[in-house]
Amino acid sequence: MATANEPPDPTSSVLAFFASEVIRLRTQQGWSQEELARRAHATQAAISYVETAKRVPSDLLAHGLDMAFEAGGLLIRLQPLVVRYAYPTWFLPYVELEREALSMRVFESQIIPGLLQTEEYARALMASGRPDSMDDAVAARMSRQSLLEGEGDERPRAWFVIDEQVLRRQIGGPDVWRAQLIRLLKEAQQPRTVIQVIPEQTTSHPGLQGPFTLLNLADTPEVLFVDGFAQGRLGLDPAEISEATRAYDLLKAMALSPAASGDLITGYLEGNKQ
Repeated sequence: MATANEPPDPTSSVLAFFASEVIRLRTQQGWSQEELARRAHATQAAISYVETAKRVPSDLLAHGLDMAFEAGGLLIRLQPLVVRYAYPTWFLPYVELEREALSMRVFESQIIPGLLQTEEYARALMASGRPDSMDDAVAARMSRQSLLEGEGDERPRAWFVIDEQVLRRQIGGPDVWRAQLIRLLKEAQQPRTVIQVIPEQTTSHPGLQGPFTLLNLADTPEVLFVDGFAQGRLGLDPAEISEATRAYDLLKAMALSPAASGDLITGYLEGNKQ
């Protein structure tokens, strides 16, 4: 990974090449990141993330950058390639649907849901799988979280139910784990986000078969995503979606209330839970 003052190696990935092109074009114009952000109708943070290859550029940002540089469509044409190579082929349809979701219901039994992970937690988690490009994999996951950064109706309603054993698995070590718990508590304060924990005393529940997500989209049927070992799959069958909906309702009923869940997470953060 490039340091804060070192541009990414453009030969290392399509994402890094996109970053290097933005840096090259900005340098040619003699603009600061703040000036480019103003011209591209973006934030300085968004420009910084893109230039360090820490986020996958959205199509909207690519259009804004291209217009600012008068690049003739270069960055607009390059953006789909960045997306294509940042995410596994089988996962791309889900990423597109997730971005359009009005609401989502997520269950996770082993790890913190991807949309709630800190960058350090995600990196430690992925390290065990030894991906070909760790930086790209982490950037892709962090980029998905932009959908939870909106305000009001721009932010989807998100409901997360996790098993308490997730809170016992200190991935990344104590410091990374504490930061991750703080992130959970912060996200739980968002008006459109709910986080519940199924206590360890609940020995059997409908989520034991594995993690899954239900997406509610405008003008289309609900979509189910079932995670798996090698890859996940989309479920569009109404009967399967109905069964998943029933399972999620049961999981919410078996979980602690949002307030009690927050207290439990705080207990782990303060070391009162082992």
